[in-house]
Amino acid sequence: MKQIFQCWAGLLLLAGSAQAAKVDTLNIMSPTMHKSYKCVVIRPEAYDKKKTERFPVVYLLHGYGGNYANWVTKAPAIQQLADVYEMMVVCPDGNTGSWYLDSPMDSSWKFETYVGTEIPAYIDSHYRTLADRDHRAITGLSMGGHGGLYLGIRHQQTFGAAGSMSGGVDIRPFPQKWDLAKRLGTRDEHLDNWNNYTVINQTTRLKDSALALIIDCGVKDFFINVNRNLHQQLLQQGITHDYIERPGQHNWDYWSNSVVYQLLFFHRFFTKDVK
Repeated sequence: MKQIFQCWAGLLLLAGSAQAAKVDTLNIMSPTMHKSYKCVVIRPEAYDKKKTERFPVVYLLHGYGGNYANWVTKAPAIQQLADVYEMMVVCPDGNTGSWYLDSPMDSSWKFETYVGTEIPAYIDSHYRTLADRDHRAITGLSMGGHGGLYLGIRHQQTFGAAGSMSGGVDIRPFPQKWDLAKRLGTRDEHLDNWNNYTVINQTTRLKDSALALIIDCGVKDFFINVNRNLHQQLLQQGITHDYIERPGQHNWDYWSNSVVYQLLFFHRFFTKDVK
């Protein structure tokens, strides 16, 4: 009952609060790729008011064809959620179709390294963050849902929680889509890459409760079957996770709603209500 009350109290505060969070737009250099990309950083109102405090961070990834500004422009309520939960939200750029991978086909394409290692290091050195895995989470939509789980699972020393909204959590059924062949080679000729770089085959790296997980997908989404398969695989492995299906499609109406639940989940993780 206490948790339900806290949830509703937070949402009521959200509904009645003015948007006070600050949005920074940065250029963050990748030492590995020798190139900089833009990044949005949302600082809660408390960041400027509580000058000696440090704050947890959620890394929020965009989907294929998107960019660093998608979340803050298409789901601006995340600024109010950052205020309610006193967390920072960082939205990196995934270069339209990176799939947040270090490409085995192109040695200059290092977006796993960039988003999974270099950006968190930059954010921790330039902002007052709680710079440990217990106060870092990563999630995203579609391609970014793949990225959230892929990076979260592979970088558990950095992230203590990970999520996916409408995520492409098994890329193998989609060999002609979304620049995947550019990143991995064709599926027929490079099947090992497709097996090794898909989220559903990363779950062997997981131990139960080592990484807090939240996965959701709309029932009319073209990724619903791969999400159901991932859910079943995690159940078979005995990996604790939150899995949600709700009415919805692959669109911003769904993600604008979904992110409210995901940020609540991460807030509870940061405050140790989620184990």
